[in-house]
Amino acid sequence: MKQAIATVKKTKEIQEKYKVFTKKSFGQNFIIEPGVVEKIANAAIQSRDELVFEIGPGIGALTQFLCEKSDQVVAFEIDERLPVVLENEIGFDHLQIVLEDILKVDIDEKIREFRKPGQKVVFASNLPYYITTPILFKLFEANEEIERITVMMQKEVGERFLAHENDKEYNALSVITQYRCDVKKVMDVSRRVFWPSPNVDSMVIQFSFHHKYHLEDENYFFDLVKACFTQRRKTIYNNFQNFVKDKTLAKQLLEQVNIDPSTRAQQCTLEDFIRLYGVTYAGTGKGKN
Repeated sequence: MKQAIATVKKTKEIQEKYKVFTKKSFGQNFIIEPGVVEKIANAAIQSRDELVFEIGPGIGALTQFLCEKSDQVVAFEIDERLPVVLENEIGFDHLQIVLEDILKVDIDEKIREFRKPGQKVVFASNLPYYITTPILFKLFEANEEIERITVMMQKEVGERFLAHENDKEYNALSVITQYRCDVKKVMDVSRRVFWPSPNVDSMVIQFSFHHKYHLEDENYFFDLVKACFTQRRKTIYNNFQNFVKDKTLAKQLLEQVNIDPSTRAQQCTLEDFIRLYGVTYAGTGKGKN
């Protein structure tokens, strides 16, 4: 491998050479500690033949290590200044760069375009903080199978993904994510390993899709969960009755699955919400909330 890009010296050199100084509008912060990006790549990729999609490669700090670990890396970049940097500085023929906004891309279409028969698909990224959740939900909603997603994000957001019932960070995002994935923390990352340094620390989280649950209408389930967390200080009954639009029915459905109407949503487990979905979907029907 060429000299690691994730150093202060190399990052400054590339910025000066190509005039690619960070843009706040793209949420750019370049990593300047090679050990961090190497650990992300090691966690993200389990086999050389996995198809790796990277979101927002920047000047290639993580990309460099992903290309060392996998024989096929596809990087989505929105900044039109950067493909020439990646092509010149990474130096791997098996890196393909797609100059498109990931939020506007058809994920299923791109997976079908690049995946070989039987190939596992993984995503890896140092996500821009301001679009972390939209990007992740776009991946969660993909129909094509994804094996795992390994991403760096703001520590506060990472804690919500990891949270369980009765944790103060636990919310609808926690429930919906854990419905789809096993979630684990790979490592904490100090703000000091970025250039420029952000105002918050980061965390690397890995999402491994488990396929444990198979609800008939997942969108209805997600809407129900979001509704139950609408106002965190209110009881689950107060939030849930607005979803079913029937106070008496709301109480009956909660009691039917042994959820005390006086509890709050953050006290309920994923399994509680799945049981509540079952009786609610049967009792009200799709689209009748």
